Amino acid sequence: MRIIIPMAGIGSRLKPHTLTVPKPLTKIAGKSIVERLLEEIVQVVGQKVTDIAFIIGPKSKGFPENIEAQLAEIASSLNSKAHVFVQEQALGTAHAIYQAAAVLEGPCVVAFADTLFKADFTLDDKADGVIWVKKIPNPEQFGVVKLQDGYITDFVEKPDTFVSDLAIIGIYYFKEGEKLKQEINLLIDNNIRGKGGEYQITDALENLKRNGAKLVPGTVDDWMDCGNKNETVITHHKVLDYEAADGKNLVSKKVTLKNSKIIPPCYIGEDVVIKDSTIGPHVSLGKNCKVTNSTIKDSLIQDDTVILNADLKQSMIGSHVNFDGKFKSVSLGDYSNLK
Repeated sequence: MRIIIPMAGIGSRLKPHTLTVPKPLTKIAGKSIVERLLEEIVQVVGQKVTDIAFIIGPKSKGFPENIEAQLAEIASSLNSKAHVFVQEQALGTAHAIYQAAAVLEGPCVVAFADTLFKADFTLDDKADGVIWVKKIPNPEQFGVVKLQDGYITDFVEKPDTFVSDLAIIGIYYFKEGEKLKQEINLLIDNNIRGKGGEYQITDALENLKRNGAKLVPGTVDDWMDCGNKNETVITHHKVLDYEAADGKNLVSKKVTLKNSKIIPPCYIGEDVVIKDSTIGPHVSLGKNCKVTNSTIKDSLIQDDTVILNADLKQSMIGSHVNFDGKFKSVSLGDYSNLK
């Protein structure tokens, strides 16, 4: 089994948090979005994953110099080999996947790294592919599928009028990855572009179906978006609840707590110092943070940040930030100062 992770987008809706860190590497409760996504996929497919291909954007678009090493470490933690490819131009979802053509063979999962999910699902060996979907109230913002007798009959990219409320969440399984590669290659070679003038995966899927592929829907119990600050805070809240329900210890033993309390569920990283403060519920504090005289709940804070005199909720704060104030809800990127 191989996993393909397109993650070349610059995450413009999550700025300023993506100015220095690509969105898929943003940490939620101590783990990056892409790491959490991969862990869930490995659990769902129930097969040995030998290779993980990451498609990133060029360094000129804000991707850090050491990103290959970070991705290799994530793959290694899942006993897999990392392959990193660069999408120089943003020409659509199918074009992004095609950058990993060298490893797009055999059983493959393709997953776009801007979403998290929870699912209890077994792959159907009789199907040629599985497209994970979720029933939603606003399907016009997404690619959707139509069904008949349990099989997918149509793929429609961001329909102008209602055709289905089953939204494609951006996770796909293909029994034979080379067939997907062939269909994408035909789109690119013949300059067949979909909505937005881009090469769309829904067009490749439609061609697969027309050529006889049996594609079935896979459903998820929860689909968690990480598109913007508010959605990411909500996702962070859910992730902490899931982790706590699984009985995971989320508070490091290397935490200094003085005249303070932590209301679970919270993630508290190593070497955090908390003084005269109340933290939680639903707060993440990354490693080396220092919090004094503050009340924080329902907020996501990265590493090496100092917070004084705060009364925060529903906030996101990056790494290496100095915050001193009475603001109620903030969104601060890395290396910010607010005093």
